[in-house]
Amino acid sequence: MSARRLPVYLVLDTSGSMRGEPIQALKVGVQALISTLRQDPHALESVHLSIITFDAKARVISPLQSLEDFQMPLIECPQSGPTMTGAALEMLCQCVDKDVQRTTADHKGDWRPIAFLMTDGGPNDTALYAQMIPEVQKRPFASIIACAAGANAKVEPLRRLTSNVFNLETMDGHSFAGLFQWVSSTVSSGNRSMGATSSITLPPPPAEIQIVV
Repeated sequence: MSARRLPVYLVLDTSGSMRGEPIQALKVGVQALISTLRQDPHALESVHLSIITFDAKARVISPLQSLEDFQMPLIECPQSGPTMTGAALEMLCQCVDKDVQRTTADHKGDWRPIAFLMTDGGPNDTALYAQMIPEVQKRPFASIIACAAGANAKVEPLRRLTSNVFNLETMDGHSFAGLFQWVSSTVSSGNRSMGATSSITLPPPPAEIQIVV
């Protein structure tokens, strides 16, 4: 019998403002996350990862797959354009509904999924974003973690989505490396606590990541 899966969704802002150093640092951070998790035998056995990006539209650039099979997708930014965070949340709900296997009378389903959303701005599709917040909260997430990256990131919309909101003041390679190292610690700790609790306790973030209260 195969191990129960822990679905992890990375929902990443790739709008035009992420062009240049931020998107390069983001790619390096995601690659470091994969590498770190692959060194954790518990994570390697159960973590399945999906990446959703959003700019003028939301797209699944990496469907849910095991760490062992995961191939780093191409992450690109348009020259400019809106930040459709609401569309990203809509895509996240569709993926969870399709991907996550529920427990039945004769089959144990997946562990409750973890979602991590990173944005350097605010939603331009504000009506859809407001509509999707309760829809996301209806889904069986163990944790929804949101990161406001950079000086122009809007914190208040993220606070309406989740109580786990963090601020990354700069978007250089060092900061993103620390961010995704922390994400890997969060996933690993969540992976070990599944079954003992329905939610996860987040590890303390590094110094460059500020908790929003």
